[in-house]
Amino acid sequence: MAKAIKKQALGRGLSALLKDPENDIKSVADKNADKVVGNIIELEIEAIEINPFQPRSNFNEESLRELATSIKELGVIQPITVRKLDFNKYQLISGERRLRASTLVGLKTVPAYIRIANDNESLVMALVENIQRHDLDPIEIALSYQRLIDEIQLTQEQMSERVGKKRSTIANYLRLLKLDPIIQTGIRDGFISMGHGRAIINIEDQDIQTDIYQKIVSQNLSVRDTEALVKNYQESLKPKPAGKPKAASFEIADAHKSTFTNYFGTKVDVKVAGNGKGKITIPFHSEEDFNRIIKLINE
Repeated sequence: MAKAIKKQALGRGLSALLKDPENDIKSVADKNADKVVGNIIELEIEAIEINPFQPRSNFNEESLRELATSIKELGVIQPITVRKLDFNKYQLISGERRLRASTLVGLKTVPAYIRIANDNESLVMALVENIQRHDLDPIEIALSYQRLIDEIQLTQEQMSERVGKKRSTIANYLRLLKLDPIIQTGIRDGFISMGHGRAIINIEDQDIQTDIYQKIVSQNLSVRDTEALVKNYQESLKPKPAGKPKAASFEIADAHKSTFTNYFGTKVDVKVAGNGKGKITIPFHSEEDFNRIIKLINE
């Protein structure tokens, strides 16, 4: 208990240090920076602004109220993390739920770790820490990975090292962003799971994706049912093998073929189908040859 009181008192002392304009700390090289950066300090909530890089966009109100009740009884057990922007101005890096819940119960200050970070470092810290520590929905996680790719130019391999996830896991999350927006919303709202989404993504046509999504929701299909539905659809797109042609219903003797050839003075082709029907093809090589054949037929 004595140790906790001493730590709390230290936080208040450092808080006073930060409010002294003569000790404004802007980098780790500044005087007294070692006393502030990386330490837990009681910060006024009104001095903290929300991080625009925060990947979480949905906050469950019931869950926030439960956290607020816990904070009212026990205080903020796990400090938030902020970066220093200007004199007595800070930006949240992680811990927005704790900050919101603390505001709900009327706290004026919260314990916070102080960091010195530029925008890119802040974005990386915010995204990586949230991916690791909070129950983001699959789409929020996918969007966080995509921002690391787009804004920080991290490769999937580099992200794998930062967040401690397999590259294949990261790739699976990113593929969810190819789903129709309606389906992405369904995952975020909990109507279908990430497993359902991974099955649907194998279909490129987004109209078909939406049709299958509606069947999943209306019929309460499992992931396995969905995989089977997708497989059946893909099978239906494959070209059906051509059937073997039926054998001719009867054979035409070579002597009969020769009779046609001899009569018309050109090689006549005679074919018979399996249903007994057939055709006789008489080729000609010029207008004169055509007229000759016509004359033979009219005789």
